[in-house]
Amino acid sequence: MSVEMILKEMLGKDIKDSTNQEIYNALLALVQNKAKNQEKPEGKKKIYYISAEFLIGKLLSNNMINLGIYDEVKKLLADHGKDICEIEEIEVEPSLGNGGLGRLASCFLDSIATLNMTGAGIGLNYHLGLFKQVFENRVQKETANPWMETPSWLTKTAISYPVEFKDFKLQSTMYEIAITGYEGRTNKLQLFDVDSVDETIVHDGISFDKDDIAKNLTLFLYPDDSDEKGRLLRIYQQYFMVSNAAQLILTECEKKGSTLYDLYDYAAIQINDTHPTMVIPELIRLLTARGMAMDTAIDVVSKTCAYTNHTILAEALETWPITYLQNVVPQLVPIIEILDDKVRRKYTDESVAIIDRNDNVHMAHIDIHYGYSVNGVAALHTEILKDTELNNFYKIYPQKFNNKTNGITFRRWLLHCNPELSDQITEWIGDGYKKDAMELERLETLAAKEDVLEKLLAIKKDNKANLAKYLADTQNITLNENAIFDIQIKRLHEYKRQQMNALYVIYKYEQIKAGNLPETPITVIFGAKAAPAYTVAKEIIHLILCLQEIVNNDPEVSPYLNVVMVENYNVTLAEKLIPACDISEQISLASKEASGTGNMKFMLNGAVTLGTDDGANVEIHELVGDDNIYVFGASSEEVIHHYKNSDYVSRTYYEKDKDLKKAVDFITGKEMLAVGEAKHLTHVKEELLNKDWFMTFLDFKDYVEKKEKAFADYTDRKGWAKKMLVNISKAGYFSSDRTIAEYDRDIWKLK
Repeated sequence: MSVEMILKEMLGKDIKDSTNQEIYNALLALVQNKAKNQEKPEGKKKIYYISAEFLIGKLLSNNMINLGIYDEVKKLLADHGKDICEIEEIEVEPSLGNGGLGRLASCFLDSIATLNMTGAGIGLNYHLGLFKQVFENRVQKETANPWMETPSWLTKTAISYPVEFKDFKLQSTMYEIAITGYEGRTNKLQLFDVDSVDETIVHDGISFDKDDIAKNLTLFLYPDDSDEKGRLLRIYQQYFMVSNAAQLILTECEKKGSTLYDLYDYAAIQINDTHPTMVIPELIRLLTARGMAMDTAIDVVSKTCAYTNHTILAEALETWPITYLQNVVPQLVPIIEILDDKVRRKYTDESVAIIDRNDNVHMAHIDIHYGYSVNGVAALHTEILKDTELNNFYKIYPQKFNNKTNGITFRRWLLHCNPELSDQITEWIGDGYKKDAMELERLETLAAKEDVLEKLLAIKKDNKANLAKYLADTQNITLNENAIFDIQIKRLHEYKRQQMNALYVIYKYEQIKAGNLPETPITVIFGAKAAPAYTVAKEIIHLILCLQEIVNNDPEVSPYLNVVMVENYNVTLAEKLIPACDISEQISLASKEASGTGNMKFMLNGAVTLGTDDGANVEIHELVGDDNIYVFGASSEEVIHHYKNSDYVSRTYYEKDKDLKKAVDFITGKEMLAVGEAKHLTHVKEELLNKDWFMTFLDFKDYVEKKEKAFADYTDRKGWAKKMLVNISKAGYFSSDRTIAEYDRDIWKLK
């Protein structure tokens, strides 16, 4: 039966006479049915990817692409006077993730299914996500972000497990979301919840009673941990996630014939950052409860679990006071103490202990000692882990350490979000790149063809127009479509250095005021959420919003420079922003960004990177060459040296560089204080002058020079188009299909 006939049968009337909502509901059901037909028998060994986040984005069009029906449906709808883009807008984006960690996990699930691997994602079914960001009086406000609707991609299952805490027990309910592979199988994202969660207890933005765990357990992703109750709630969440995961894994493996003594022949468990770490002691607990000897259980689990490290920042490597664990999951404490004792009996180095002298439990240390693989997520990141941050562990377990450079799903980040470019690429080199992204390298041979370069520029212009229309319609933002779009979209954190970009805006504002006008107008676009308890990050957002007010309303400056901070940045917005970008801001302090994946999405869509040699920027730089990227700033070695010697003093740079001093002083100048809050702006300035933990001032001068060079080079449109083409052609390496194939080859060994 054709898609048209199926839809008409579902709708009970002609497509042209149906509402967009009715068509969306029918398409959702159609896709779910087709996805079910793509389910295949599971192999003996299965990868269980446990993660606190899965930032999956909207699913309708991505699934239709993977199932091979998108073009047919798009044409069918158009033939009946319906616009697929309008129907896509009906879908609500699932609030199951926040940043790169969760987006990567979603890309990986897509690739696992695409490569026909038996696998599942395991996480929590957050009702209200991280939060919905709104701007009021140029300040971020957090509000609840409900997303569960009827009909939904969520399917409730009959699977349920008891989870015991110190003082009570909860019964879980498992939900599933189908994960379709591109011309591959359908796997599942399995999300655990409790039926007693009560969304009505949320008030005043995202405040709620943190004591009633039965009602609040899965309300929010990363509940505010600025108080003890919030920190305890995170432990409740993490244990609930891993206890369900462990019970599910053991049940499934036993059904396949595992004795559990051979668990590692049936399951590979990937621990995505430290949030799921408690799966290790929980599995040991469950195995010993089934009669397995403690040493044997530890050995089995150590051969089953693998750990991905996503950070170089010490504060992101979770540690919990052992008293917290005793208050929430006392049953795990004796096991963790045994694991620590085993380490201490073998190694005298206190730094590798699991429980330190202050009775804090180091979650990453559990993963490293009692997992069989430890991987970083970019070449530089892995080397830093081995050489400095985890060097004490690398000396003990050199065989465990390996690199798996991150990747992205090309289907979503090119076919879905930039169909004009993907259609053109298909016309130029065929569609083999959709399955084998390395085929994009064939584009390089077209660099001498003027019509190819002109077409690339025309597509970029169209995508800018699309973004301008979208932001005008959804956020009442006006964009100059003829400006250079300089975009920085990522989680707000000082190490990512949105504050340096803001200082450049001030520098450029002053330059224009002085009569130094850019040849091409510039629009600097930000998108970022700050964690509710991260005061300085929220104040940097305030700084940017104040600059937006001042710059865009100054008649002398606004024809040449605009500032835009999009509200509630998410995957849906990223899918509009990335295809329209000219310059991709990847400006983290060298040695601090583990990888980044936004940098890969931007290059795939023809943006040129302005960045430090940090994370995967290093590999982008190696692939595209010096002429097709703008690299600035101190090297990771220099930065590490500064930290080691504690010799970086931001005030020294402030006093020596008049442009920097002028920009910093502007933060609390009369223009800013006229629109902003003095206490917020003063605090940002004081943090930069007296701390500047991530060395904004160190790289500022070089950043300005490279950014100015990029803007100047942009005026050579043919030369710029060649840079775009090189970036697209070299993006194939960053396919998550490649990353997942490496995980399987070196870590999971499913086949």
